[in-house]
Amino acid sequence: MLKNRLIPVLLLQNGLLVRSELFKFHQIIGNPIHEVERFNEWTVDELIYIDISTDDKYDLRRGDHKIRDLGDPLQILEAVSETCFMPLTWGGKIRTVDDMRARISRGADKITLNTAAVKKPELITQGAKVFGSQAIVVSIDAFRHADGRLEVFITNGKEATGKTPSDLARESEARGAGEILLQSINRDGTGEGYDLDLIAEVAHATTIPVIACSGVGLYEQYAEGIKAGAAAVAAANIWHFKELSDRGGKRALAKAGVNVRI
Repeated sequence: MLKNRLIPVLLLQNGLLVRSELFKFHQIIGNPIHEVERFNEWTVDELIYIDISTDDKYDLRRGDHKIRDLGDPLQILEAVSETCFMPLTWGGKIRTVDDMRARISRGADKITLNTAAVKKPELITQGAKVFGSQAIVVSIDAFRHADGRLEVFITNGKEATGKTPSDLARESEARGAGEILLQSINRDGTGEGYDLDLIAEVAHATTIPVIACSGVGLYEQYAEGIKAGAAAVAAANIWHFKELSDRGGKRALAKAGVNVRI
């Protein structure tokens, strides 16, 4: 029986790690290379980095000679992958198969598509044919309107698509994606817990694994995501503000009867 995974999601903005809230507010919290060194000492199952930069300016703001000259995301990825001893997924600004190849050649095990999955959906199939479905993750950012209606947004949560998360998940699977990373814009950074109805709806719409993300404020909320249908649970902010977050999360999952690697 496959074990359920616990995954940190790290957001990279112009070379620095940030915490996010509602996809609108971002606070600098650290350095991407130093952070992965910390995760290597923990029992996390995978690591996801997503570059949400809106321009091409990258500045790590450090004088450390090891990282001072890292001026673009591919250099940052290469430095991260040299230190990362767990499966690594990388997303952001991927528009072509060559973009995928550049990231995989620099150490990413998987890539994640978001905006391109909607604007250029054939890229999912192209990537799956070249690298295998297991290497293609489609990231779905879902917004719940006041009337309860769910809609996929792209371009860092700024552009409405008219698509429902379930429809995009089904289309992504049909085109060759191997996993779905599901994020709730409304829950992002709130600590209120996952949008369980969103997770259940998307998990029931597809047969490929769904990674639930957004809203975790307590370790106990991870198990709720699994019970709603997710194959893996992820979070961002909780990893930065609680020590030994891997152990706390794994213990809470195991206590709830979830099959996890301790």
